[in-house]
Amino acid sequence: MHIEPGFIAPAKLVLANASAAALLTGHLKGFFRAPALLLRTLLAAVFFSLFMESFHMPVGPSELHFVGAMAIYVTLGYLPTMFGFALGLLLQGLLFEPQDLVHLAVNSLSLIVPLMAVHHSIGKRLAEGRRTLNWQEIVRLDALYYSGVTLMVGFWLMVGEVETPLVAWAKFAASYSALVLIEPVVTMIAVRLLKRWQDHQLVDRCFNIRAVRLAA
Repeated sequence: MHIEPGFIAPAKLVLANASAAALLTGHLKGFFRAPALLLRTLLAAVFFSLFMESFHMPVGPSELHFVGAMAIYVTLGYLPTMFGFALGLLLQGLLFEPQDLVHLAVNSLSLIVPLMAVHHSIGKRLAEGRRTLNWQEIVRLDALYYSGVTLMVGFWLMVGEVETPLVAWAKFAASYSALVLIEPVVTMIAVRLLKRWQDHQLVDRCFNIRAVRLAA
């Protein structure tokens, strides 16, 4: 989901930076109401960074990454995942790919905007325990999320300065179908393991697992 340096003009990067900053700033109040979310945000950033580095390969005009997005979202919550994505990309840029820092806001928005769509459509009801989490729901979450990610990448390529054939974007989008098959397994394993230990003080403090209603 990375947009490589040189694809987007500096003026458009300014707009992307302003949009990302405004979006994240608008959600900061949630941390004042629940300071414990800071720990979960750090965990989200670490897990996301580890997932990203565990597997990544160039596909068409962008890259296929193992993101672990829904595993992080379901077990750690909405705000920690949102800010964890941005912090994780910053960490990755500082430690491994400094050239990606120029597109930090662009790549953050590519992950955060689909997360917002997932959360405000079906994810919030799962997080609040109003829906039961089962295989069908997890696959729906992943399918909706990665559809959003590929659309965001398509948007950046469309407004970019480098002409990109539609078939190249389609090849990239199709590659993410593999994640819709693999990541639900990772999410279910993570949820089931944490549910076993949900009464442990450390697990309860670090994860948002108690509110999740898991199907038998």
